[in-house]
Amino acid sequence: MTPWSGKWALVTGASAGIGKALAEELARGGTNLVLTARRRERLEELAQQLGAAHKIQTRLCVADLTERDAPAKIFQFTAQQGIEIELLINNAGFGAYGELPTVETRRLTDMVQVNCAAVVHLTRLYLPEMVARQRGYVLIVASTASFQSVPYISTYAATKAFDLLFAEGLAEEMKRYGVRVCALCPGSTESEFAEVAGQAHVAATKANRETAEKVARTGLRALAAGKSYVISGLGNYLGVLGQRLVPRRFVARIAARMFRPKESS
Repeated sequence: MTPWSGKWALVTGASAGIGKALAEELARGGTNLVLTARRRERLEELAQQLGAAHKIQTRLCVADLTERDAPAKIFQFTAQQGIEIELLINNAGFGAYGELPTVETRRLTDMVQVNCAAVVHLTRLYLPEMVARQRGYVLIVASTASFQSVPYISTYAATKAFDLLFAEGLAEEMKRYGVRVCALCPGSTESEFAEVAGQAHVAATKANRETAEKVARTGLRALAAGKSYVISGLGNYLGVLGQRLVPRRFVARIAARMFRPKESS
């Protein structure tokens, strides 16, 4: 990934899954990394591994994006370090499976905070510097769920629809300033996501999984190429395309059958 060789990238949710794969892919291309997540031990292990293997610089900023002041804390950290962020990757996010009344209220509102509010906040903090130098990149990790409602993960799908539309709009706004913005839309991916969301047992979650490494490469290549969004995987792309040919309520009903808990059938 030569566009960012010798530059600095900030990766949120870097301790596992797609975030970790994005960090590894960038490190292989010589990108220096600011890694942020909640789990310090995992960040330290990853930073040591990538620094030794690829001779890059790394910095760690432990932060919990469910906290409203976390984006400002991250921004202040990079400013104090004198680091110019060339590439911002808004990857952190999580889901929660189940009928809405059964999911803890705080978990739902934290999901909106991490998946939406923190994405907007971090992007707003770093964009002015990119605009001023007429150069920069923002990658926002959305989902194939961005393109439809998904019963039983309704809030998650709605947050990812927000991320997709936010990225697409920003891509057009920022184009004249030389800043590229792209939404990465993966489908089922080999990561901790399904376990954390409580949906690892759902058959639809297990089908046609891609590796996090493949998803990361797809996203970074699309961003470098100036695309406003990319769907990872041909099967996922065809699935999204097919949804556009039928009524939205039909798509929601099919998704409900795929994701419905057994006790609700």
